[in-house]
Amino acid sequence: MPRPKKFWPMIEASRSEACLAARLYNDPAEARAFEGFVVHMHLAYLYLLHAVFTRDDIDFRYWRRDLPKRLEKVDGEPKRWELARCVAERWPQIDPVRSNIEFFIALRNKIEHRYASRSQLSLQAALGGLAQAHLLNYEEELVAQFGPQTTLATSLRFPVFIGSFTDPGESTLLRLRAALPAQLRTFMAEYHSGLSEEIVNDRRYELRLRLVNELVPRDPDALPVQFTRYDDMTEDQKSAVETLGRKGLVVVREQRRGVINLELMKPNVVVQEVAAELPFIFHRGHFIKAWQKLEVRPPVGSEHPERTDERYCLYDEMHKDYGYTKAFVHKLVRHLKTAKGWREFFGEEPRYKESADGTRGLAAV
Repeated sequence: MPRPKKFWPMIEASRSEACLAARLYNDPAEARAFEGFVVHMHLAYLYLLHAVFTRDDIDFRYWRRDLPKRLEKVDGEPKRWELARCVAERWPQIDPVRSNIEFFIALRNKIEHRYASRSQLSLQAALGGLAQAHLLNYEEELVAQFGPQTTLATSLRFPVFIGSFTDPGESTLLRLRAALPAQLRTFMAEYHSGLSEEIVNDRRYELRLRLVNELVPRDPDALPVQFTRYDDMTEDQKSAVETLGRKGLVVVREQRRGVINLELMKPNVVVQEVAAELPFIFHRGHFIKAWQKLEVRPPVGSEHPERTDERYCLYDEMHKDYGYTKAFVHKLVRHLKTAKGWREFFGEEPRYKESADGTRGLAAV
């Protein structure tokens, strides 16, 4: 039996922290539920990113400035990157996922030991959409990095609750939001004002849903809660949804899965992005060999073109072609960034790019 990867205990610890965060958030008897959610999700993201860096051989330890060849230590152990540094490394460009995590990092510093008891319900009422996006982003990153076997879907359930299902419940939640301390309201307003409209309105930054009771006969093959993306609706459906007002969640039944264009890339874009990250020449032929080797989609002419590895590729039924995810780009770069990795993956020597002065690029062997 092969030895487990050295980063696997980090993944297990990360998943445990995320499950605990969700349990605390959904526990009505927990006096400090929201604070617990923030703290434990902070640890879940930290352990997850440390696992990613360990797998990818990225040194995430701090080195002393006065003695660059010696590590900084805390209680005899090497000091490792905090979450803010990890997030900046994983998402070097500002995007909704990074902005969401950085919001909760800043919020943790605000609420810890300060607003723990008197503002928990108000925080949950005001920041529920941000918290839900925080957890969903974690799940997507976890599965994209380490595969579907790590999903939390088998551990977490859609909670049973009352919330804004009744008019009195909605009124109470609105009053709770208004009861936030002035310092917290100022912090939230200032943070959001520093973000672009594109990020603020992205579901990965804050999830906003409406709930609709499905008035159809029971389907034994359907899940009790299923989602339909707004962009997948017809114009009439969008119009109906927009008239529902500003409360709760929209949950509509999704008839087909995995046939979307959102944030997907065409093959030539994948080739360009991978090539830009490598010191070697990477072209369309390499791209084709890569998806064949990794089996991210069926071969040309397959009777079931939709049977893709959804982490990396999705089939577009309308256009009869495929779109590839950012995770596929990251995976190829991880495999091919060194000459050794290239040889192991393709079974051939890489061809180095040439710089403007005619010298060839550098890569670790």
